[in-house]
This record gives sequence, C-alpha cells and structure tokens, in this order.
Amino acid sequence: MVDISNCGRRCWLVLASYLRGFGQVMFCDNVLSGLLFVIGIFWGAYVCGTPIMACGAVVGCFVSTLTGYFSEPCKENGVIGLWGFNGVLIGCAFPVFFADTWQMWAMLVFCAMLSVWAREGFDRVLSVFGLSSYTFSFVGITWLVLQSASMIDGLCFLIPDGVQPYVVVDVETIVVGWLKGVSQVFLIDSWQTGVIFFIALLLNNRIAAMWVAVASALSMCVSFVAGLPESDIVRGLYSFSPVLTAIAVGCSFDRQTWRSVFLTLTAIITTVLVQIAMTKLLMPYGVAVLTGPFCVTAWMFMLPKYYRGVDIKE
Repeated sequence: MVDISNCGRRCWLVLASYLRGFGQVMFCDNVLSGLLFVIGIFWGAYVCGTPIMACGAVVGCFVSTLTGYFSEPCKENGVIGLWGFNGVLIGCAFPVFFADTWQMWAMLVFCAMLSVWAREGFDRVLSVFGLSSYTFSFVGITWLVLQSASMIDGLCFLIPDGVQPYVVVDVETIVVGWLKGVSQVFLIDSWQTGVIFFIALLLNNRIAAMWVAVASALSMCVSFVAGLPESDIVRGLYSFSPVLTAIAVGCSFDRQTWRSVFLTLTAIITTVLVQIAMTKLLMPYGVAVLTGPFCVTAWMFMLPKYYRGVDIKE
C-alpha cells in the first residue's frame, strides 16, 4: 500500500525547497517568505508588462531544484533552497536580455541546470577561505551567455531605449527609488514588488530587513553624491547589489555592535564604488554588472574573518 502521509510529506518538502529557492536570493529560508517573493515577481512582471520574466523565474527555479535533487548528494542544500536561487535569477535575467525564442528558453533551462553544479564547485573552492559563492554562478554564467549570444542563432538581444528620461527628483521619486532598490535584485522595476519583498524579509529576519532599508537609502545617497545618472538611481540600479551586501555582511554577526554597524555601512558604500568600477570595465563588452559588485564586496569584507581565525558568526 502507498503511504499517503509519507507521500504528502515528500510533496511538502519538495514544494518547500522550491519556494525557499526564491527566498534564498535574499538569504531567506522561510517558506512563507519564498511564497511572497513569488507573488512579488508575478506582480512586478504584470506591472512592467513582462509576464515572460515571471515564467522564466518559475522555470529556472524548477529546473535548478530538480537538477539538484537528481545530481547533488547533499540533500540538505535542497531543503533550504540553495539549489534554486541562481536558477531563479537566470530565469529573471534571460527574458530581460533576450527575445522570446525557443533558443532563449533552451539556453535558460541549460544554464539553470549548470548553475547548480557551478555553485557547488565555486562553494567547494571558496569554502577553503570560509566564503560562499553567493550569486556568482548566476553572474558568471550570464556573462558567458551575453558574450557568446551574438554567435548563437536565435539568441536575439533586446535593445533598450538609449534615451535617458528626464527625472524630477522629489520625495515621491526618492521613496519609489528606495523600494525599487529592493525589487531590482530580481531585475524588476516595480516599487510595489519592493514592498512585497520587504514584507517577506521582515517575516524571515528583521535585522536583514533593517539592513536592506538602510542599504537602499545609503546607496542612493552615495550615488547622488557621486553624480551618477539620476534616472538610473531612482530605478534602483545602484542599490540592488548594496542591498545584498548589507544582508551578507550585516547578518554575519551574532549581535549588532558599533563595529559590525561600521563594517556593514562601509561595505554598502564600497559596493557602490565597486559597481561604478565594474560598469566602466564591462561597458566596452556590452555586459551588465548584475550582482557582481555584491559578490566582490562581500568576499572582500568576509575574507578577513577567515584570516583572523574568526568564524563567520562571532
């Protein structure tokens, strides 16, 4: 006889790990938070008129989670959603950069699978230094595809409007930009999605939610002072990497002290500067920085802990 209760438990574990895959993009291993991230992605895709992005995220997470179950021996990674988050980001990014063709979907599925093995490989190498690969699997794979796309039949670039819109910087615009700094982690240009994501973070970790709010605001201030394009600032394009850095660094301490606060604030500012440098470096190649500045800065600030012989939590 089939054990119905055991079957139901297995189905729940699979669904939970799938939803956690969405949440782990922003370090959330809470099922309800993951569900809110899914809702936020669908709402943002609807508001922005890009439903294909939501479909890409769903497919990317499904493929990468399934790949992990069949190929990775450590099932604990699947339970907490670590197989899915790079697949989610790949699923969000490819429909943004490429036209809706079967070749794009085939590449999305293949790269979502590849992200599981790439993350496992990068994590093994970086674990020697007490580091995680974070979203670098998504970044590295997407960079490779962006560079090779012109030679692959059917991968057609979506050419963005090169005209920078005039922006009136007022309180409303700044608040909207502050919220978009959260939604742009998933390449979504929607303040409503930012609100949903913020609620998801609050449900999982109030300290993380606090640092996200601070990071989005501080990175906007630094961007304005640096004289970066206002239209990009108020769309949150200089905030999403600092937001991730703030969670990675700010939540790595058992308690918030003046030292941990100082280090996290410094890391947030550094991420903006790293993004400026990486944007300049990658511009001739037509490659977006994605969450590369977050990875570089997080490694920069987490690595000294290893050399001091201090655990990630202290």
